[in-house]
Amino acid sequence: MPIDHRLRLSSPADILAAIPYLLGFHPADSLVVIGLEYVAVRVATRWDLPLPPGALDDLLPLLAREKADATILAAFGPATLTAPALDDAVRFLSTTGIGVHDALRAHDGRYWSHLRPCPPDGVHYDAEAHPVAAEAVVRGMVALPDREAMERTVAPAIGPAREAMNRATEQAEREVWGWVEKADPAAYLADGIARVRSAVESYERGVRLSDDDAARLGLALWMIRVRDEAWTLIDDRPAHMTLWRDLTRRLSPHLVTPAASLLAASAWRMGDCALASMALDRALKAEPRYTMALILTEAIARLLTPQDVGDRMPTPEQLDREMGPPLMSWFTPILQRITDPDLVPHR
Repeated sequence: MPIDHRLRLSSPADILAAIPYLLGFHPADSLVVIGLEYVAVRVATRWDLPLPPGALDDLLPLLAREKADATILAAFGPATLTAPALDDAVRFLSTTGIGVHDALRAHDGRYWSHLRPCPPDGVHYDAEAHPVAAEAVVRGMVALPDREAMERTVAPAIGPAREAMNRATEQAEREVWGWVEKADPAAYLADGIARVRSAVESYERGVRLSDDDAARLGLALWMIRVRDEAWTLIDDRPAHMTLWRDLTRRLSPHLVTPAASLLAASAWRMGDCALASMALDRALKAEPRYTMALILTEAIARLLTPQDVGDRMPTPEQLDREMGPPLMSWFTPILQRITDPDLVPHR
């Protein structure tokens, strides 16, 4: 967690109030496992309840990679859902040698400890009014009301915004044919890479792409080398997540896959696995075979860290050497998206 986002937690109510800000939304019917190194939160991960068989199998390698030596468990929802999940998690962790400081069950504004004496009616807490929540907001952290609210942040734009982007997309598609007629994939590649770098710089300055430029970039990302340029540039700057979230919302659904995959990579790097998973859902809905999205989906499902993939990412110079000079065939994925009647929506 960035230093300016760090919160001091000293009670079960503090922990329960902080969890929505660790996840980005208020969880429901969920199990959350927080991994600690000494007294610092190293990782927080969530599962829907009820837990499917084997759901926790990849937890141990994650905790080991994060050097976690203890955990705190929190389950949100009615006892019929949460108590069995806490039993499973406590039993699983007891075999690993990683301690469980506490296992909390929260429902309807009250919490109970699964491991320590607690009043039968639980203990009242108010996650939204808690001082930890107020401090988190001051520090720039966000907790949306629920998972559905987070999903809406990557949902396709509708209404006049969609109509404007459709017009821009039609114009950008006509421009692609102009590039193809020039038979100069190297020039289109150079233009696409320049657009990626310029877009990141623009969002760092708080400047949003026009509809025309957003549509041009969205099409250029279907050239794999352009997409990979954007992927190699992703770092801890918020501009990356802002840019790719914006394009994920604005691009036509049949063109969104590369931008949504880049949003997933950005969110995953920032520790927001929930947003990353939602972005991947959008990416794979449009193109179920898209390799980048499949790689990231598998990595998140196995609880790998961004470093596990990022350390193997080539530099732009290595990409140029490995892929060789641009060929006309590099246009093929773009042309498939704009000519296949099964892919192009009726406008």
